[in-house]
Amino acid sequence: MIAYQGIVTTSVARQIADSIRTAILEGRIKADERLPTEEELAARYGVSRPTIREALKRLAAQNLVRSRRGPTGGNFVVRPAPSELADSLSGAAMLMVSMGAFGHEEISAARRELQGLCCRLAAAARTDDHLARMAEEIAVQTNAAITDAEFCASDVRFHRAIVDATGNGLIGLVMHAVVEAMTPVTNMVIVRERNRTEIARRHQALHDAISARDAARAEAVLADLMTYLGDQYAAAMRHRAEAEAKKGPSR
Repeated sequence: MIAYQGIVTTSVARQIADSIRTAILEGRIKADERLPTEEELAARYGVSRPTIREALKRLAAQNLVRSRRGPTGGNFVVRPAPSELADSLSGAAMLMVSMGAFGHEEISAARRELQGLCCRLAAAARTDDHLARMAEEIAVQTNAAITDAEFCASDVRFHRAIVDATGNGLIGLVMHAVVEAMTPVTNMVIVRERNRTEIARRHQALHDAISARDAARAEAVLADLMTYLGDQYAAAMRHRAEAEAKKGPSR
């Protein structure tokens, strides 16, 4: 349970929220457990009820607690849904990438290492359903009539199928940010340079290696794919720089 020490410094509501948050993260308050009432919390912390309400609002904004009305209502610890956590992680990663927090070299290295791990695990744990999902996306990608946006969406779904094939929920959570955020960023930059047929061909090779449970070959194909994407990224940036140079200095 929470150790209800008195709060005597500034930002009282924030510190109370931090105290309860720590208790949740350490397991001293369980998922779905009801917190003490606002009145009880105010008495235990030695503060006013408005201060407690502000602290609870902070916790709700972090998706750690939720309020429920009625005779059995109150404030309850949220049981996190993996999909919500994954979306939150992906959104944060996308924001950081868009703000330039990560360079292409970092993104490429992360994808190469983390997706290489997924390829190894998927080769051992994949099911026929995972292979069917990959094959379905390859069929989409080889359709010349689809748009670039549709190709990118299929690219994400293909790599998501490999992640799911690992059978590891924690890896799936972490990889959500890599696949959902990093893949579209790379595609957006190289869209004019890439050859969709070349990417689909490598995806087919990945599918075949994972189908054969050949982890080493799957990793090698993934490395080749990352090298290809890196080359296209470099070409795109070079052409962008050349175009800027032709424009001359801005006035």
